[in-house]
Amino acid sequence: MNKLSYIDICKGAFGRKVAYTGVSAITTENVLKVVGRAVSILNYNRPFIRYLHDYYMGDQPILYREKAVRPEINNKTVENHALEIVRFKAGQTYGEPIQYVSRKKDDTVNKAVDALNDYMRDAHKQARDIELGIWQSSVGTAYKATLKAGKNNPVPFRIHIPTPLNTIVVYSQENGQDMLSIQQLKDENEQQYYSCFSEDKYFIIKNGRVDQSGPNGFGGIPITEYPNNPDRLSDIEITITALDQINKMQSDRMNGIEQFVQAFMLFKNCEITKDEFIEMSQLGAIQVKDSAQTNKSDVKLMTAELNQEQTQVSKDDVYRQVLVVEGMPDRQQNTGGDTGQAVYLRNGWDFAEQRAKLDEPFIIEAEKKHCQIVLNLIKKGADDVPLTVRDFDVKITRNSTDNMLVKAQALDYLLKNKVNPLIALTTCGLFGDPEKVWIMSKPYMDTIFKTQDQFDVETEKNRAYELLKNQSNNSAVKTGEA
Repeated sequence: MNKLSYIDICKGAFGRKVAYTGVSAITTENVLKVVGRAVSILNYNRPFIRYLHDYYMGDQPILYREKAVRPEINNKTVENHALEIVRFKAGQTYGEPIQYVSRKKDDTVNKAVDALNDYMRDAHKQARDIELGIWQSSVGTAYKATLKAGKNNPVPFRIHIPTPLNTIVVYSQENGQDMLSIQQLKDENEQQYYSCFSEDKYFIIKNGRVDQSGPNGFGGIPITEYPNNPDRLSDIEITITALDQINKMQSDRMNGIEQFVQAFMLFKNCEITKDEFIEMSQLGAIQVKDSAQTNKSDVKLMTAELNQEQTQVSKDDVYRQVLVVEGMPDRQQNTGGDTGQAVYLRNGWDFAEQRAKLDEPFIIEAEKKHCQIVLNLIKKGADDVPLTVRDFDVKITRNSTDNMLVKAQALDYLLKNKVNPLIALTTCGLFGDPEKVWIMSKPYMDTIFKTQDQFDVETEKNRAYELLKNQSNNSAVKTGEA
């Protein structure tokens, strides 16, 4: 049975629908109504999410293709470029750990930011981020839950990535603020229920009524949505028709080869029995005799070979268009004579970088929400990270070694031209945490470059000298006049 294509399922409705509510606050009285509307949106999104994630895993329509003519030759080849796309996109953002960098020149804040980064490493945040990135790229959105850890755990929080198949966040229709998170779960008796968190309360809904409610203890909504882009478009669905075509081309090529090898044999003006044909096939030779002078006997293979070269050209063109739409680099071979920067630009790595930067602000916004809950849980435990989300920035590090020589030359040029060293370290792009590099390098920088403090001291000295000089000149003038 043929599997429906994604176009047949979504019918042009690309991207995931977002749940909104018009209420100003979530209460016990209105939560059932809000959840009911949100669950209808979740149920609408679920078939698309399941289809796209299965597609990423390799469950693609070509595997279900039926062939009417010569059905015994029906190759079904999946070139899983969907996995290639998702892994590239996830690796581009989450391949290196997301770092938090201090905004302020304050040792206390810097140490607290380092402590927060240590907590995240101990909570295995990068592993959870990669899991989140795969969902985010493959289905268009993902969610991160910040949960309380056990009593004996040295880290006071846990990070969990719930599946988008049963999770949704409701936003305010008025200002877009997060209002409610909803998870569709089952208890030990396989009875379905909804676990919901608002800004200050939690609700357990069973059998169409509020079964439990109370303060949530997180200081906010513990589940944060990480949209892939404003429209929550999956990286797969924007090129899914082209990916299906690549699978068809490759499968048909294999069919063409097999049909050429297993071509039909034509017997013209010959009478051959089944047993005779089997015997001839085993011997590898055929003997025929003309039945008459006018009826010439002939035996030949009926072949029509597929032009593999032209097919490869068409397939390569479709694949290149996929890369262009996805904003991915083309791994074509270097013909020689190019600099590293020329290859970087020609093959599309710079374009891929610019596309990634378009999605960064949404990830940074979600990270700040996640960090707020983490800081709330730390304050209730060890309270050794005296920070607010305004004290640090979120730094998404890709590959700092790309074009490293050019970046190092840029840093050297900026420093030699008297640009503030911290600005130079930030601008060159060599370091994931330029603030920390600046603090650690400051003793060495001071021996080569004058710091702002030194400039301020010298300025004050010069000002005092000029003031004393002016006073002396004024005194000399008055003495002369006298």
